[in-house]
Amino acid sequence: MARSLKKGPYADPKLLEKIDAMNQRGEKRILKTWSRRSTIFPSFIGHTLAVHNGKTHIPVFVTENMVGHKLGEFSLTRTFKGHAGGARERSSGLR
Repeated sequence: MARSLKKGPYADPKLLEKIDAMNQRGEKRILKTWSRRSTIFPSFIGHTLAVHNGKTHIPVFVTENMVGHKLGEFSLTRTFKGHAGGARERSSGLR
């Protein structure tokens, strides 16, 4: 379910503070975050955020096209390894 338009977009306040401080200093470093629900704001452009996917931190370089999306959309939580029947059928020669 989408967030109410009345409330506006959400971003973790601590994450916003860190990004704003880095922008004021002109600093570019990887910033770890667990806040997958945060919306990407224009001030995030050009930064690399390490977004937690439940197991590891995935580096995400923020570009202009990502503004308005959530951080979690770019840090996938599942690895697709193919369908189960494919390997068995190929090894036994059945078609």
